[in-house]
Amino acid sequence: MLIGYMRVSSVDERQSVDLQRDALVQAGVDERHIFQDKASGARDDRPGLKKCLSYIKSGDTLIVWKLDRLGRSLPHLLTIIEDLKARSVSFRSLTEQIDTTTSHGELMFSLFGALAQYERALIHERVMAGLAAAKRRGRTGGRPPSISQERLDMALDYLNKGESKLSVARRLGVRT
Repeated sequence: MLIGYMRVSSVDERQSVDLQRDALVQAGVDERHIFQDKASGARDDRPGLKKCLSYIKSGDTLIVWKLDRLGRSLPHLLTIIEDLKARSVSFRSLTEQIDTTTSHGELMFSLFGALAQYERALIHERVMAGLAAAKRRGRTGGRPPSISQERLDMALDYLNKGESKLSVARRLGVRT
């Protein structure tokens, strides 16, 4: 079965799904099997997409008018496509002419996957380089300590003398 998904960014009437709907119907999608959202692509909580992805089943094909209508980013798009692939669901994008049922479409998505992995590796490298530079300047990451070393030493001393954890926490004004 062919399942369609379409999205426009604006909830007002400035943007219409008519172009996408026409393209999906022309590609053979029954209007009863078209899901839609009127929300930013950056949003993670698109009810139409959730409903579409839960409705689709093995052997179906998800069709979109354009790749950017489906995913927030390349990694998000690849996550969706990998999930579909694991469920034996095919994918087609009409504008980019990508069809995962063909060897050409599989190659395109493999390339996209490699690029997304490369992007993640670059981001990781930049984060690690930034942390190392901050460390060289004497900055340490993480949460600041919630108790001073002096008060920690006092707490340990009280505990070693046999006081209960609760009484030590009360004495030092530490919330439990």
